[in-house]
Amino acid sequence: MRSGVRELFRQAQQNILYLNKQRILAMEELDRVKREKRSLLDRIEQLERIKLMYTRKRCDKFSLSAELLLRIDSMVLTNLIGSKEASEFRRLVMDSIGSIADYFSEIMHKQDTEILVELRHFPRKSRKSGYHIIHICTEMAPVVSVGSLAPYVTGLSRALQRKGNLVEVILPKYASLNLNEVHGLREVEAEFHSYFNGQLHGNRIWTGVVCGIGVTFIEPLYYSTFFSCENIYGYSHDFERFTYFSRASLDYIVKAGKQPDVLHIHNWETSIVGPLFWDVFVNQGFGGTRIMLTCQSFESQCVEQPEKLALCGLDPYGLHCSDRLQDNNKSHLVNVLKAGVVYSNNVIIMSSMQTKGQIIHATSHGLEPTLTIHKDKLVVAPPGFDSSAWDPSVDKFLPQNYSADNMKGKSVCQVSLQQHLGLQEKVSIILVGCIFSDISDIELENLKTLIWMASRRGVQFVFMGSDQTPGLNSALEYFEELKDENMRFLNKYDESLAHLVLAGSDIMLCPSFDDTLLQIPLKAMRYGAMPILLDFTDSKYGHFVDRDLEDTEFSRYIKDTFSNMPLNQAIDELKNNPSKWDKKIVDAMTKDFSWDAECCDIHISAYTAIKNL
Repeated sequence: MRSGVRELFRQAQQNILYLNKQRILAMEELDRVKREKRSLLDRIEQLERIKLMYTRKRCDKFSLSAELLLRIDSMVLTNLIGSKEASEFRRLVMDSIGSIADYFSEIMHKQDTEILVELRHFPRKSRKSGYHIIHICTEMAPVVSVGSLAPYVTGLSRALQRKGNLVEVILPKYASLNLNEVHGLREVEAEFHSYFNGQLHGNRIWTGVVCGIGVTFIEPLYYSTFFSCENIYGYSHDFERFTYFSRASLDYIVKAGKQPDVLHIHNWETSIVGPLFWDVFVNQGFGGTRIMLTCQSFESQCVEQPEKLALCGLDPYGLHCSDRLQDNNKSHLVNVLKAGVVYSNNVIIMSSMQTKGQIIHATSHGLEPTLTIHKDKLVVAPPGFDSSAWDPSVDKFLPQNYSADNMKGKSVCQVSLQQHLGLQEKVSIILVGCIFSDISDIELENLKTLIWMASRRGVQFVFMGSDQTPGLNSALEYFEELKDENMRFLNKYDESLAHLVLAGSDIMLCPSFDDTLLQIPLKAMRYGAMPILLDFTDSKYGHFVDRDLEDTEFSRYIKDTFSNMPLNQAIDELKNNPSKWDKKIVDAMTKDFSWDAECCDIHISAYTAIKNL
């Protein structure tokens, strides 16, 4: 009996030992698997870092350089470095934009103190030509877009950087910002105060990179409601809101130790920077800085009581005179846009088709006397478009890509558009597209007649607007009886479909060739669609004979090629003389009217001119 118990005990011990051994082996195996998994994850992470670094090195050198510049600003605000050393570092970044991005790509996650050490040891190179430009503005695509200012600021800034200039943007920190489009958004942990209404007020400073451009966002603390509004414009205290921002921007530039070549201001909203700069700030390290104003139009000017100028530190009595800020029509008020014109070294007016003389005498909205006096510093520039996003040879929204050298894909796009909209699918059918942001200037009865006549010839029409387009709903009701198998009205703007409309259309009807918002005429030419003007109203400046022959290259090309061709004539040419049509289309597709071309060149020439003053 005892021997049996001992045997059972011995077997139990052996089993326990065996199980322990198996458990140890299993734990060792588990540890081995964990080590392998950890090693594999480390390797994956390493490869991801290499991939990210490689991608950033190749494709995002501007973003890395912009991020580094913003870190330099942070070093100044936190008193790590002084203004002089900061200026040297900014010039270093500007002169070494490619190599410095490679060098710093792996350490941008480190603290400012560690980055500072590396900056001080980075080898200096010979100075390159190029300007340091700071935009003080109220819009920038795609973070905050209302009108034509937003794509202009982003498109021009990117083009300027590609040509060796250093560009920064300062914006209000609106509550409605699209922060998903801001890379590396961070709050600068430093106190910053700006002057307004007799006192210094605190602000939060945020920095980030948008489309490769370094952006600083200013957030007021005491006046926190200024930019927490639902809309960007249209409030009774807009003067106070944007005057606060303009003054805060200049205070920030001084605090950060920046010494830009050009302060570029925009429309009336930041025009007050002009007199502020020359009357208050010019002696604070800005001896080499000049002021550039861009006006998208002169329609919105902002007139106010003179005493309100004191809010930002200006002298109301010294400025309320005819050669300064006094409004030309309401002499008891001051005109903020006039301030920008008078106090800027150069004024760029964005227009595709108008000459300087036409703008001064026909579309200046009461500023004609001021613009006439300052005519020599006015420059007209056409808007551009983003040729990387709007290029049929690489467009990801198209079923088949094409180019001027190989147009086969355009027929595929036309059939795809017809299929998508339920139109008859046939390449031989002429398809006319129209994408518009405003129809207020279109004579609907004449347009209705034109559409009816063309549709009787078998022409297909696709109209695209948006629910924000003024007068769209009433226009849709007006055209209700025209709806048939050849007509489609889309009351919602769809970005991907807009690409297909351009690619699938033979002709694009344009309410105006001066399209600074959507740039449809420019995009139409790039996509092989002939831009034809919907010109049913008298020209705003048709009565004015301009002896100023300073047309832009774009204006001359449009006038020589497309401007005198009505829709019926274009349809006839497409049907009866396709070889002539194809030659025009291919020629138009090869023209470069992007931001990098004429628009950017005109701006660089203007910067050069004012720097030489």
